[in-house]
Amino acid sequence: MIKIGEYNTLKILREVDFGVYLDDDDAGILLPKRFVPPGVQIGDEVKVFLYHDSDNRIIATTQQPKGIVDDIVQLKCVSVTPQGAFLDWGLMKDIFVPKSQQVTGMRVGGEYLVKIYIDKQTGRVAATEKINAQFSNEELTVKEMEPVDLVIQRRSDLGYVVIINNLHIGLLHANQLFQDINIGDKLKGYIKTIRPDNKIDVMLGKPGYQRVEDQSGKILRLLKENNGYLPYHDKSEPEDIYAFFGMSKKVFKMTTGALYKQKKIDFANAGIQLLED
Repeated sequence: MIKIGEYNTLKILREVDFGVYLDDDDAGILLPKRFVPPGVQIGDEVKVFLYHDSDNRIIATTQQPKGIVDDIVQLKCVSVTPQGAFLDWGLMKDIFVPKSQQVTGMRVGGEYLVKIYIDKQTGRVAATEKINAQFSNEELTVKEMEPVDLVIQRRSDLGYVVIINNLHIGLLHANQLFQDINIGDKLKGYIKTIRPDNKIDVMLGKPGYQRVEDQSGKILRLLKENNGYLPYHDKSEPEDIYAFFGMSKKVFKMTTGALYKQKKIDFANAGIQLLED
């Protein structure tokens, strides 16, 4: 059974001058010639994305859209009509956002966070800007310190509002952020705190000492590349540590503390010194 707006692996049925037809247990779905992988033959299987063309025919492509059904993505508006707006999602045919599914009205050149869905009336792939009603923190499916998938939704006075696992809403505090991020970015993180009112605070990266293990090798490598010594310590400015190591001061202190206990480094000369094995 084929799935519109998603990737499908289909068998090549027959070849025509303008492409190949793929098996859908019916008349077949056209994969235009420009998208047919070189060297494929009748009977081979190909991975394709399915959507409707301008004539409402199901069409296949080996192009990769910027999102599939149920994905939340940041897309740029390329045209506007009285009925709605069209966003560039990486395919030859732009994705449509009905006017009823817009929040403030889209303009050409603007970028918008939308969710991709199948329109029930037309069966076509479409997008909606009205996504907040789809998230709820009433019944949580996550727990503290659990790794999660995050989408950056918008800025707030305290940092960034994030979408958690496409189910819940959380907050990434600005003072816990040590890298550049943009609206629509998809990042890995974990649940830092769940409050009594079910509000969620998140962090980027991996929880606890699992992050320390990831950063230990980086510090050791940088020490080796700098003759075994680096002039950074627990009194260094957080901005200086982040600029050189790409990690927060807290993670730096945890990591160097662990390396010191393992007798791999020493604290000396207002910095850290690599110890010989």
